[in-house]
Amino acid sequence: MTRGNQRELARQKNAKKQNEQGKGKRNEDGLSAAARKQRDAEIMQQKQKKADEQPKGSTKK
Repeated sequence: MTRGNQRELARQKNAKKQNEQGKGKRNEDGLSAAARKQRDAEIMQQKQKKADEQPKGSTKK
């Protein structure tokens, strides 16, 4: 019977899928932890400034 191979094929497929998910999870761009923290802080400050500039009563639709 050829069904005995199905389990092994499923394991290989799952291992490949897990490997693919792990690749895109965290994009290491060569920055140190401190540099990444600084970059993220600047991005959040820009977002906060943009949110503060919008009128209080406006909502996204």
